[in-house]
Amino acid sequence: MTKFVRRGSRHKRTYISQNRPRCFVYITKMQGAPHILIVDDHREIRDLVSRALTNEGFRISTAADGRAMRKVLADGRIDLILLDLMLPGEDGLSLCRTLRAESNIPIIMLTAKGEEVDRIIGLEMGADDYLPKPFGSRELIARIKVVLRRSNEKPATTNSGPAPQRYHFERWGLDTAARELIRDDGVTVPLSTGEYDLLIALVERPQRVLNRDQLLDLARGRSAAGLDRSIDTQVSRLRKKLELDPSDPKIIKTVWGGGYIFTPAVSHE
Repeated sequence: MTKFVRRGSRHKRTYISQNRPRCFVYITKMQGAPHILIVDDHREIRDLVSRALTNEGFRISTAADGRAMRKVLADGRIDLILLDLMLPGEDGLSLCRTLRAESNIPIIMLTAKGEEVDRIIGLEMGADDYLPKPFGSRELIARIKVVLRRSNEKPATTNSGPAPQRYHFERWGLDTAARELIRDDGVTVPLSTGEYDLLIALVERPQRVLNRDQLLDLARGRSAAGLDRSIDTQVSRLRKKLELDPSDPKIIKTVWGGGYIFTPAVSHE
């Protein structure tokens, strides 16, 4: 078991022997495993917690501050956030308040402060749980599982205003109410659930490189059905419907080693 300790202004790690190797091994990402975002300005803490949670089968992203946290949230679906209270710039309490106003992603606050007033403030800001440092990896994992189980009936969604009813790009319109792709000559092109969810993920993030894991997270986050085939297969099917020449795509381009980019400018109403 690993203890995550903060002494003074620096974090230190303490190993408690359990007759097992003192090393961590990163495992391959597993689709469908909960995706945890660790927000902490101390790299050593991020690395230690990442390794402990990866060994437990979670998928992990990390951020050192609020700006990096928002970028991760914009680029993929997150199932739970471990949020440190003491962050440079915008602190954890302020970030927690903002997150709770915009989404119902579960939040566990992490902090060196253990006084009752700090726990109360964190919970009042909308945190789902509160874990003071130092803490053991077993307790952290147990709390994460409890919070995820408790929030299982409350899918993580973002409510930052009414969703656009229609997107426009190139010669296409995407009607989100009817879930229809409409060409500029009025022809409606049918989309499967997976194709529609993937296209929404792309048009909401135009001109940004998204890797396959991010696209899978974003598309599956919109619907229980999600993608039942590989991202590459869905992209190929979308190209056949969107592109003038699917063999030389101009709308959904492949970024070698990176994923895909939706190239057109997108407007909405």
